[in-house]
Amino acid sequence: MPLRKSLFTFLSRNFASSSSAAAARKLPVIRGTNNIHPIHKPRALKEAQKALTDYLHCTRGLPFIFAELIAANSLFALSDLIRKIRFSAFTFSESFESLIRYHPINEFEFFLESIGIARDEVPFFLPKNKFFFSEDLNILDASLALIQFGFPWNKLGVLYKEEGSIFSMSSNELVERFRVFKQYFGIDNLRVVGICLAFPYLLTVEGELGSCIEAIFEDLEMVFLNFEMASCSVEENVDAWYKLCRKVKVFYELGCVKGKVGELMCKRKELIFPCPKEALVRKAEYFCKFGVRKDDVGLLLLESPEVLNLDLETPVISVLGFLEHFRLDKKELQFVGEKYPHVLGRNKMANLPHVMKALSLREWCFNKIRKTNGRLLATYAISGPDEDVDKEFVDALERIKSSRWATHAMSKVDFLRGIGFGENGSTVKVLKYLHGTRSELQERFDCFLRLGIEHSKVCLMIKMEPHILSISPELLEQKVNFLCHEMGSSLQYLEGFPGFLSYDLETRIKRRYRLYVWLRETGLSTKRYSIASMLSATEKKFIIRLLKIHPAAAKQYLECF
Repeated sequence: MPLRKSLFTFLSRNFASSSSAAAARKLPVIRGTNNIHPIHKPRALKEAQKALTDYLHCTRGLPFIFAELIAANSLFALSDLIRKIRFSAFTFSESFESLIRYHPINEFEFFLESIGIARDEVPFFLPKNKFFFSEDLNILDASLALIQFGFPWNKLGVLYKEEGSIFSMSSNELVERFRVFKQYFGIDNLRVVGICLAFPYLLTVEGELGSCIEAIFEDLEMVFLNFEMASCSVEENVDAWYKLCRKVKVFYELGCVKGKVGELMCKRKELIFPCPKEALVRKAEYFCKFGVRKDDVGLLLLESPEVLNLDLETPVISVLGFLEHFRLDKKELQFVGEKYPHVLGRNKMANLPHVMKALSLREWCFNKIRKTNGRLLATYAISGPDEDVDKEFVDALERIKSSRWATHAMSKVDFLRGIGFGENGSTVKVLKYLHGTRSELQERFDCFLRLGIEHSKVCLMIKMEPHILSISPELLEQKVNFLCHEMGSSLQYLEGFPGFLSYDLETRIKRRYRLYVWLRETGLSTKRYSIASMLSATEKKFIIRLLKIHPAAAKQYLECF
C-alpha cells in the first residue's frame, strides 16, 4: 500500500507528532514486571514502540505511517507484551524484537486500541477468526481514506464502535460520500468530519440523501452559523465541531424533531452552547426520571435552558415545603400527609423525581417546572435548619452511624431515600426489616415496576409489608404469576394485600388454593373465601375450619395437599 510523498508528509505532520505527545503524557502501569525500575519504564516503552513499528512495517509490510501510529497509540497492549520479558537494560530491545518475531501478535488488537477504543472494550470488537491485517485489507484502506479526509487517527474508534461497517467500505465509496456531503451542503472538511463523528451512520446511507438527513444538516447549519469558531486552531476545530454535533445528537436521542432542534438551540445559545455534553446528558437523565416522555424533557431543556445551571444533586428539600412552594392546594397537601406519611420529611434534591413518583405527582411536578421555565425549581430553598426535621429519624441515624454495621445500614437508608421515602419514623420502621445490599434491594424494587405496579403503590406496599423486599426477583415473579394466572386475581388485589407475597408458594399458597378448588369441584363446599382469609389463618385454625366443612376435607388436605 504505497503512499504518495505529499500524503506521507501530511499524515506525519498531523498525526504522528500528536501521537508521540500522547504517548509521553500517558504511560500505563506495566504490571507483573517488578524487575523494571520506574526510571526504566519510559525507556522500555519507547524501545518497544520502535520494535513494534519496525515489525509492522518491515516484517508485516504495513506503510510506515500506519505502523508508527499503531505503535505510538497502543501503549496498554504493548505493556502486556513487555511484562512477558525479564527486563535488562542491555538486552531488552533484542528480547522484545525476538518475542514479536517468533510469537506473532494480534494486529487488530493493537489497531483497535490505537484508534481510541478503551483497552477493556477491545475484546468485544476484535474480528472473529482474523489475526493479521492481510486477512482484511479493507480496514486499512478505509482508515487511509478517513485520515486523508481529516479524521484524527485516535478518533476513528468512535466510528468503529458505532458503525463498524464503515471499515468494510472501499476508499472510493467513502470519498464519494464525503464529496456528496461537501457539494450538496457546501461545508468544509472539518465540519464533515465533526458531523460524521457524531453521526457515523451517515457514512453508511446508500442512495439519495433523504429528508431525515437534510433535516439534520439544516439543524447543524444553523448551529454552526451561530457558533463562533474563529479563535480555534485547526486541530481544535475538529474537536469543537464534534462536541457541538454531539449536543445536537442528545436532543435527537430524546426524540426531538429533526429540523427544529437547531432553531431552538440558537434561541438560547448563550446557555446551551457552553454546557458540556456530559452535563447536558446528566440533566436529561435527571428529568427523564420523572417518567415523562423523553421529547418533553428535550423541549424543557431547549425552551428553559436555565435549568442546566441548577444544582440538582446536593440541595436538601422539605417535601411538604417543596409542595407548598409549587403551590399544591391545601386539600391536596392534607391528602398527601394522610396517604403518604412515609414520603414526608427531608430528602435530597437528587431524589426529587422519585419522591414525586412516590406521591403520584410526577407529571404535575414536571409540568409545573416546564410551565414556569424552571423558575419554581430555581427559587426553591429550605426555609431553615430545623424545617421538617424528624427527631425519630435523626436519633435512629445517630445510632446507625455509631453501630458496627454503619456502612451497610446507611446504604439501605440511601436506598429508601432514593425510591422516595423521606426522613421520618415510617422509614425507620421499614429499615428494620430490609435484608440485602443496596443493589439487591434496588433489583427487587425494579422487579415490582417491571411487573406493572406503579412506583407509588410499590412504596405503599413496602410501608405495609417491608418483608416483600426480601424476596428474590425470580420467586416474586413466580408468586405474581400464580396469583394472576392460576388464582385469577390481579395486581390491584396484591396492592391491597402485599402480605400475599410473604407466604411460601409451595407449602402455603398452592397447597391451600388447590384444596379450595377441589372442595368446589367435589361439591363439598360452595362457600367462597378471600385469598387473605385463605392464607392468613394459622395451620391449626385452618384445619379446624376444614373439619367444620367436612372431615373428608381435612383428611384430603393432610394427606394429599
